[in-house]
Amino acid sequence: MKRASFWAALSLLIGYAMLMAPAAQALPSYARQTSMPCTACHTNFPQLTAFGRSFKMTGYLVSSGESKLPHLAFMAQPGFTHTAKGQHPKPASGFSDNDNFALNQASVFYGGIVVPDYVGAFVQGTYDGVAKEFTWDNTDVRFAQGTAIAGQGIDYGLTANNNPSVSDLWNTTPAWSFPFSTSGFAPGPTAAPLIQGGLAQQVVGLGAYSMWNDQVYVEVDGYKGLARSTQDTLGVDTEGEPEVDGIAPYWRIAGQHDWGNNYLELGTFGLYAATHPDRDSSQGKDGTLDVGLDLQYQYSADRNDFSWLTSWIVEQNDLSASKQLGLASHSNDMLYAFNTAGSYLFDKTYGLTVGYFSLWGDSDAALYGTRTGSPDSNGFIFQLDWLPFNKSGGPSFWPYSNVKFSLQYTAYTELDGSSHNFDGAGRDAADDNTLYLQTWIAF
Repeated sequence: MKRASFWAALSLLIGYAMLMAPAAQALPSYARQTSMPCTACHTNFPQLTAFGRSFKMTGYLVSSGESKLPHLAFMAQPGFTHTAKGQHPKPASGFSDNDNFALNQASVFYGGIVVPDYVGAFVQGTYDGVAKEFTWDNTDVRFAQGTAIAGQGIDYGLTANNNPSVSDLWNTTPAWSFPFSTSGFAPGPTAAPLIQGGLAQQVVGLGAYSMWNDQVYVEVDGYKGLARSTQDTLGVDTEGEPEVDGIAPYWRIAGQHDWGNNYLELGTFGLYAATHPDRDSSQGKDGTLDVGLDLQYQYSADRNDFSWLTSWIVEQNDLSASKQLGLASHSNDMLYAFNTAGSYLFDKTYGLTVGYFSLWGDSDAALYGTRTGSPDSNGFIFQLDWLPFNKSGGPSFWPYSNVKFSLQYTAYTELDGSSHNFDGAGRDAADDNTLYLQTWIAF
C-alpha cells in the first residue's frame, strides 16, 4: 500500500468520526435509559462487564426513569481495507481489487424497555455498504423476572431471537466473539461450524433461561427455519443455505465466579440441526452436531482491564443427503474450530487485542471446494483501539455517546489447506493478509 494513500485514508476516517462524534455501541439507548456511562456495561465495547451481563440477562429493563427519548440508537462503521495482494476477481461489485474505502455497515437499533418491568429488547437492522443490501440483523427480545428460593436468588426468563448464541452473556460464543468487527472485503476461511453464523437470521427461536445464585446459568432454545419468501422480505440471501428440518435445539450451560478484581466463567454450548442442503429435500437430510467449550477470564481494577476469551468447537456432520446431491465427497466429516484472544484496555481509552484462530478437519473437495479439498486455516489477529470518549462520555450535546478507532491486522499462516501455492498457481495464504482501518460510531 502506498504511504500517501494510507495516511489519506487515516485522515479521512478521523475527520469523519470527529464530525459524527455522538457515538457508541453500548448501546447509547441503554446508556440513556439507565443514566449510566458506557463503561458500566462494557470494557472495550462490545465486551461486557459483570453489570453488562446482568443487564442483558434481566431483560434490558434497568432504568433510571430520567430519559424520555425513544429507545433508538444508530451505528456506522466506515473503514479502509488493504490486502497483501489484490483479489481477482474483485472482492465486491463496484469496488477495486485492493485498497477499498467503504461504509462497511450502518445499523439502526431498538434497544431498551418494551413493557416496563417485564419485556425488553435488542433489535438491529443493518445496511451492508459492501454488498449494498439491507437486512434484519441480530435480534433478542426478552421477558425477564427474578425470585428467591430457600434464600438463593434465581433470575429467569424467555428469549425470542434469530441467531443461536446471540442471547449469550459472554464474549466467547460465536455471535459475540472476537474479532467483533471485520471488513466486508477481507478474504477468509471457506469452512466454519454451523453454529458460527451458519443459521444467523435464517431462523427464529424461542428459549428459556435461568441463572441460579449468580453462579450457574442454563439456557435451552429451539430454532425453526424461516420460509424463503420471508427471508427474501427481510433481506436475507438464501443462496446455498441449509434449510432447517423441524426444530434445531441449542443449549448453553455456564458457571461463573468472581473474587476481588477477578472474574472467571467456564461453560459449554451446542446446537443440533437436521437440514436439507441447498434447501433441496429430494435426497433426505443432513445432520450437524456442534459442541463447544468456552472460558472467559476478566481482571478489572482502576485503569486496567484485561480479558482472555477462549472457545473450542467440535462439529460432527452426517452428510448423507449432501453426498447424494454431489455437494459432499463423504457421508461423514469432522470439523474443529479453536479461537483465543487476550485483550488489554488502559485507562478505558487505549486497547490492544491479540487473537489466534485455528480451523481443521477432514478433507472434502466437493464440500469445501478449496484447492486442496481441506478446510484447514489458521492465523493471528492484532488490533489496536483508541476510544477517546469512552471514559468521560461524548460531547455535551450528546453525552451518552462514544467512538472507537481500530487498526486491525490479520496474518494467515494457512488458509483453506495451503500455506503456499502449487506450481505457481493460485495465492499464498499470506497474500490474503488484511489490514483493516475502521471507525466504529454509534449514537
